[in-house]
Amino acid sequence: MVIAVVAVVCVVLVVLAFLVPRLSHGPQRGADRTLSAGQRVAGKAPGFLGRWFQKPFSSGRKAQSKSASAGRRGRDKLPM
Repeated sequence: MVIAVVAVVCVVLVVLAFLVPRLSHGPQRGADRTLSAGQRVAGKAPGFLGRWFQKPFSSGRKAQSKSASAGRRGRDKLPM
C-alpha cells in the first residue's frame, strides 16, 4: 500500500514540479512531513524491526525527492 501511494505522489510531484516549479515545494514538504511521521512511528518498533519498518518510508522520501528535482531539472532545460 505504501508503495502505491509513494508512486502516485512521485508522479504528481514530477508533473507539478515541471509545470510550476516554485509552487511545487509546498506539496513536496507536505509529503515529506507525512512520510517522516510514518518513519518516526515505525522506528519505535523494538530492535531490528524498527529499522526494517522504517525502510519503505525512507525509500519513499528519497524517491519523492528525486522525482520533484527531476521535474524541476526538466523544466530548467526548456528553451524559454
